[in-house]
This record gives sequence, C-alpha cells and structure tokens, in this order.
Amino acid sequence: MKTHDVFNQVPPLVDYDAFGHDAALVDALEREGGGGFRDEVAAFGRRTGGAALIEHGRLANENPPRLRLFDRGGHRINAVEFHPSYHALMKTSLEAGLAGGPWTDARPGALVARVAKGHLMTQVEAGHGCPVTMTFAAVPALRHSPALSDRYEPRITAAAYDPRNVPADEKAALTVGMAMTEKQGGSDVRANTTRAEADGEGFRLSGHKWFCSAPMCDLFLTLAYDDVGLSCFLVPRFTPDGAPNPMNLQRLKDKVGNRSNASSEIEYDGAWALRVGESGRGVRTIIDMVAHTRLDCINGSAALIRHGVALAIHHASHRRAFKKRLIEHPLMRNVLADLALESEAALALAMRMARAYEEGRSDPEAAALARIGTAIGKFWVCKRTPAAIYEAMECHGGNGYVEEHPVARLYREAPLNSIWEGSGNVICLDVLRAMARERETLPALTAELNAARGLDVRYDAWVDETLGALRETATLELRARRVVERLALALQASILLRAVDSRVGEAFVAARLGAGHLNFGTLDPGIDRAHLIRRAHPTES
Repeated sequence: MKTHDVFNQVPPLVDYDAFGHDAALVDALEREGGGGFRDEVAAFGRRTGGAALIEHGRLANENPPRLRLFDRGGHRINAVEFHPSYHALMKTSLEAGLAGGPWTDARPGALVARVAKGHLMTQVEAGHGCPVTMTFAAVPALRHSPALSDRYEPRITAAAYDPRNVPADEKAALTVGMAMTEKQGGSDVRANTTRAEADGEGFRLSGHKWFCSAPMCDLFLTLAYDDVGLSCFLVPRFTPDGAPNPMNLQRLKDKVGNRSNASSEIEYDGAWALRVGESGRGVRTIIDMVAHTRLDCINGSAALIRHGVALAIHHASHRRAFKKRLIEHPLMRNVLADLALESEAALALAMRMARAYEEGRSDPEAAALARIGTAIGKFWVCKRTPAAIYEAMECHGGNGYVEEHPVARLYREAPLNSIWEGSGNVICLDVLRAMARERETLPALTAELNAARGLDVRYDAWVDETLGALRETATLELRARRVVERLALALQASILLRAVDSRVGEAFVAARLGAGHLNFGTLDPGIDRAHLIRRAHPTES
C-alpha cells in the first residue's frame, strides 16, 4: 500500500524558450543595436532552454575538475581533468562565438549579440564562462604587441574548441587564461614579486601566483617585474621546443561556488614567456583585458538574477498554498514583480555598456562611457546579485535550500562577480580615479544621464543631487560606495526611462529612486505588477 501520493510539486524549468520569453532581453537586443542578430540569438535561446544543455550544466557543476600533477611514470604534467559535460558547455559557447564573435564579425551589433548569448549561456552554467570570458577579453591586451596578435589571434577567435593538452602551434583553436595576483598583494598587483629574466627573444619567469584562472588554457597573460618595471607577459603551456612549460600547478582552490571551473595556484619555475606591450607598462596593457572581463561580470550577474527570477516565477506559477497558486497571492506577486524589475535594470545596464564598448572603437565619448559605466555597473549589479538570488531562493521555501535545486547553485555563485576583477572598494576607488584622471569620463557619463532629463521629475532631482555629491571632494572617498550606488541607479533609470516600454522605467524610478524601501517586495500599490511579471515569465507571454 502506498503511504501517499506526490502532488503539488513543481516540474523542472526545461525545454522553454529562454530568449523569446524574456521580454527584457528581446527589447534590449533591439534597443542596443543587435537587432540584426535576433534570429541567431533566438535560436540560441531555444537551445539554452533545452533539457539536454541544462543537464550538462548540472553535471558540470556536480562533478568539479580534478588535478593530476604527475603521470604514472612520475613526470610532472600539470593537468586538470574535467567532466565531459564541462567540455560540452565549452564547445557550445565557443562555437557560438562567445569568445571570438565580436572580433571577427564586422556587422554592427556583434558585441551586443555576444553579450545577449552570454546572458543566456550563463543561465545554463556560470562556471565555464570564466575561460570563455578571458579568451574573449585577451584580444585587446594582446594587440599591444602586433606580432603576437598576428600569430595567435586567429586561433583565439576561432569558433571552435580543442581541449587537447598539446602545444598551441598544434591547435586550430586556443583558450586564454590569466594570472595576475599574488598571495601577499591581491588586488595590489604592484606588490607582486614575480621576476622576469631575459632569455634570448623571450623571458624566464620565477614566482608564485595565488589565483590562476582556468589553468588548462593554452596561453596565459600574467604580470612580472623586468628590469624596467611591472610588465605583461604571455606564457604558453608549452615551450617553443614542445616541452611542458614549468608553470607548475600547486593546488586547485576549493571555492564556495563556480565549481565547474578550475582556479589554481601556480609557481613559475623558470617558465618561458614573451613580453606583451611596453616594458614597465604591464598594468596598462592587461587592464584592457580586465575591462572586458568586467563587462562580463555585469552581464554574468544579471544572468544569475534573471535565472533566479525565472525559477521563482515558474515555481510560484505551479505551487499551491492556502488554496491558491503562490503567484496569486498579492504579497508574493509584489516580491516577484520587484525581482523582475531588478532583473530588467541589471540587464539594461549590461547591454548598454556592450553597445558603448562596440561604439567606443571609433567614438571617444562612447569609449569614455564604457570605461566609467562598466566600473559603476560592476560595483552595483554584482553587489545586488546575492540579495536578489536569496529572495528568489526564499520564494521556493525549503525546496530551494537543497543542493539538488538549481537555485542553490545560483546562491553559491552569486557573490563571485562582486569579488572577481576587483571587489567593491577597489571598484569604487576606480570610479573616482577615472573621473579625476580621465577628463572625458565624467562628461560622457553626464551626457548619458542628461539624455533622460525631462522624462520624470523624480529622476531629474536624483541626478541633480548625485552630480552635486561629486563636488564635495573632501569626503568623496569616504562616501564612494554611496555615490557609486546613486550613479548606478541613475544610469539604470536613464536607460529604462528611454526604453520602448515606459512602464518599466516609471516603475523603476518609483521603486528605486523615490520609495526608499530596502527589502524586495515593497513596491507601491500603483505599480503594475502584472506587467512586470508577464515580461519576466519564462513560459508564458
């Protein structure tokens, strides 16, 4: 005899149209100039919402990489083994152009479309995005040395994936990692102690790196001191004669989240390298890579929020309590609508910065906006993600607080992008430094904010007060978090107020610039909750 029947449980969110049922993403792709790629992104959205790829994401996360330092004969091989599902995800992302597309496709909107695809793929599994991002972001740094760029860029940007552990010259597709920080310095890279000694046309590096992301990549950008100062170097996994390069793995980090991706400690024991860019200008060279990885930090965090919101709405649409579906209860609708609003704002900022990066290749004002807007977005969107994911988890009740539920993986992943590539204080100081030292950044930011003036008196007042706060220089560093938060909210409001769907912008101004409430689920009665939820619903239009 059965003791009970199983009912009132929620089916998995699989085999859905991850792009077509995300109105915010559909609108943003068009708004930011990627409309020519709509069919391509739409097809990718149907794939990323499919059960097969979602299962690869689960398996990659539940089967983390394994370190193999030596082969059975005792030879050091510095290898990391990954689950087949990890390789399936890497192949999907790289073949879809998430590393090389914007550098090889000359059509307008290519970078915006790439960010849209990344937004979809991150919702499948976030960890594998680290090597994808670094491979994409390495291109502008490598271009500081045209000869190196000519040699490697065609294979870095190839729409293919080759996971073999063989020399780069034997492969048609390459991935790129990064090793900047050391245990004694962290973000203060000028405290590094790794040394570079000239060796013919190259250099030999000696030192320790506390974080080396994706250590199975083919090439790595790193920092070391040469005779002039801190310089940038390119370190291949194999030396020119085909021998393993002595960049010896010490251990893999046991991280809170980001489980599918390998992060390691390494020691350069005379590792062979080539210098990238000018001697003594290493930070300036590698910062071009960091800037593009920060764009993906914003987009990745926005994607985590989006996935959390989609899961929460899906759960509330099926689960019943107190004789109603959860989504029919007014207080739950308030929470879901508020989360949906947060998701729209995060995505809007990521996609706007993608357009600024693309236009910035020929427009100095757009480049200046990308420079400062990305730093502002990196602070705020990444900082908001853990709170939003927690609220999405709470919408699931106890079901969400078990590891087999996908929202648990989001919760462990949520803090990462706020830490990676500069934690909150570092980013806030970078915003102030950009405004002080790069004169074009503040005018570009002000122009972007002024573009929405006159659309809402509350917005106008917010911008006036925020820009006024920048003039109080005596205490500006102390107030940096507050100021950057206000700038981020102003940027998001400016984008949303000018969007086609003005109701979203009006709701955002009311909820984030006017109400002053701190908790999610505190939207005022006049806000159209049904509209916000409908735009974010993953299976209903």
